[in-house]
Amino acid sequence: MERGFVYRGLKPVHWCFDCHSSLAEFEIEYADKKSQTLDVGFLCAEPAKLAAAFGLPALDQDAYAVIWTTTAWTLPANQALNLNPELDYCLVDTARGVLLLAAARVQDCLQRYGLEGRVAATTKGKSLAGINFHHPLAAVDPGYDRLSPVYLADYATADDGTGIVHSSPAYGLDDFNSCLAHGMRIEDILNPVQGDGMYAADLPLFGGMQIWKAAPVITDALRRAGRLFATRDILHSYPHCWRHKTPVIYRAAAQWFIRMDEGEGVFTKDKAPKTLRQMALDAIDHTGFYPENGRARLRDMIANRPDWCISRQRAWGVPLPFFLHKDTGELHPRTMDILDQAASLVEQGGIEAWSRVTAEDILGPGDAPHYIKSSDILEVWFDSGSTFFHVLRGTHPEAHHETGPEADLYLEGHDQHRGWFHSSLLLACALEGRAPYKSLLTHGFTVDSQGRKMSKSLGNGVDPLETSKKLGAEIIRLWVASSDYSGDIAGDDKILARVVDSYRRVRNTLRFLLANVADFDPASQAVPLEQMLEIDRWALARTAEFQASVLQHYEAYEFHPVVAKLLIFCSEDLGGFYLDVLKDRLYTTPARSLARRSAQTALWHLTHAMLRWIAPFLSFTAEEAWAHFAPQRAAETGTLFVETYHPVPVPADAETLLAKWSRLRAIRDEVNRAVEAVRAEGRLGSSLQAWVKLTAPADDLALLSSLGDELKFAFITSRVQLQAGTELAVQVDPAAATKCERCWHWETDVGADPANPSICARCVSNLQGPGETRRHA
Repeated sequence: MERGFVYRGLKPVHWCFDCHSSLAEFEIEYADKKSQTLDVGFLCAEPAKLAAAFGLPALDQDAYAVIWTTTAWTLPANQALNLNPELDYCLVDTARGVLLLAAARVQDCLQRYGLEGRVAATTKGKSLAGINFHHPLAAVDPGYDRLSPVYLADYATADDGTGIVHSSPAYGLDDFNSCLAHGMRIEDILNPVQGDGMYAADLPLFGGMQIWKAAPVITDALRRAGRLFATRDILHSYPHCWRHKTPVIYRAAAQWFIRMDEGEGVFTKDKAPKTLRQMALDAIDHTGFYPENGRARLRDMIANRPDWCISRQRAWGVPLPFFLHKDTGELHPRTMDILDQAASLVEQGGIEAWSRVTAEDILGPGDAPHYIKSSDILEVWFDSGSTFFHVLRGTHPEAHHETGPEADLYLEGHDQHRGWFHSSLLLACALEGRAPYKSLLTHGFTVDSQGRKMSKSLGNGVDPLETSKKLGAEIIRLWVASSDYSGDIAGDDKILARVVDSYRRVRNTLRFLLANVADFDPASQAVPLEQMLEIDRWALARTAEFQASVLQHYEAYEFHPVVAKLLIFCSEDLGGFYLDVLKDRLYTTPARSLARRSAQTALWHLTHAMLRWIAPFLSFTAEEAWAHFAPQRAAETGTLFVETYHPVPVPADAETLLAKWSRLRAIRDEVNRAVEAVRAEGRLGSSLQAWVKLTAPADDLALLSSLGDELKFAFITSRVQLQAGTELAVQVDPAAATKCERCWHWETDVGADPANPSICARCVSNLQGPGETRRHA
């Protein structure tokens, strides 16, 4: 109030008959409604003026301004007609008289009325200002014997209807503003619809009727009066109460408002330097949106919204502790003190304490007889919108930033652009001149696999409790994380089954990692980065590259790309390549060898990084694995969630390694395809039985040759022979050798050591000698 935004006024507001109260924009939702359209003729009361406006000497028959409406119930309160000043309007001669219609609508209207006609003259809408027409029921009942003048208004268009809008100022904001702008007094506005949806008892012809039931009666009255030109049923989007799911109307009522634009407020003390609309739009520019399209949605709502009606006519809720003068309607001069007094009463005795006090208790015996205690309450979105103040600063004072927006992030469904996000923004801007949040995140709603809303009647719902009991909470987390929450999230048993498969892929990867670092002590056994094998240094470079991508997505609250990329990383980079290549080194080289410790060093860093990547959406799995992987650290801190992301060591030649091994993997894929073709012929068992002859152009040949004899480990074959050529070619033959029982390679030196007749020389060296030397793979 002290900032100059609060005022009381009579305006059309959304009104729910079931609530018996006004509603804010936040409390409106749209649904289809069946309505009757009516084309209604208003007999011209000043035919000479009408003829002159069109440059005609006179009119030879009655003239009618024809309006089109979907709200028959508003016609008894009609007080004006709206025409667009810049549109062309025609006088059309027909068998039912001269019709005034927008030029662009003539043909459609005549076809709708079943009439033939001739355009007699055309003029701009601005030439018709002020001409009076009779109410269409004037000849039926004296109560309607009044005039409806032409007011010019830009909102009258030729997009549909007739180009002429009938104006009932009590039941439409545009109509209300137009009539006031043309000099109509508020006390002259007709408002026969009561708060329960009934017409006032003294309304001619329709008094005491419910407005929706009165619509066909009004239509019949117009037909009998000869003023109905056409009617038909339509299905259109219409505002409904979000609580009762019933249609609402605009209805003029005295309410309390928060002003969006320039104007005076009650008890202004420290007037804001900008309008609330300006401050809110500025705040949107300084707010992050996830997804970004939420910015335009909220901006459009703020830019085009009316003043915020904050009062409600209900028996429960936060009271507006106002006392209004019985004669003038003005607030008591001590209102600001009374607000503090009411707050103290409620703090001590709850809301009921205010409901029990009387005007005399607060104002004293001198003023009490002259004032009425308001029974209005604050609308609920005002309550929720103020949580940044009374929660973050009040009940949870340690949970907000001392300066700037109180919260880092507000997140809710996309319907909250007109709800919580909206009301919070307006209240914070009114009080502080800024938003209460740094960013907004919006998500969709859960639907089934066919995009249908989940409901009990359809039997297509996913019960989180049942799913958790059956599949575990991790599956629900992973399902949500793997879904693009910017739209609706689909879920059913088949989708959840696919999520289970994805979970197994991640969990199996973790099991492999944990198993192969179980005997590794990084403090004493880690290999310095520069001494690690080339493929292990590639693995660290790839892990760092992947982590940068993950963190970039997390910064933008994008979880589904992380899950999708992680599954590919696990299946292709790790399971389908790196871990597959490592198995020989991990299982066949000496336990304390550089080759094995290098692999374990890479896996140790990879495990550290991966546990942190999955923690936001596979929290229990990450915690469980963390306790096994780093038991001492887990015991000290109690949880993985106090850790920061792992600083993955990055080789100096990371870019070169990534490019080199990307090409090697592409060539490996060609070799695998050739191996599979020979396997399909039944000539080959595993890929280790293959001897490969690889022809390669110069660049590829140099790349392949750089690995020396270790190329076979990268390709998981027993031999690779290279030769120069103009293009890549692969020849695969079954190995002409014996399978080593230990490493499963097919080698010609199996049994060369009589003491070890079933294993190859390499395995003999790894078991009993100095062990093999690896540099690359």
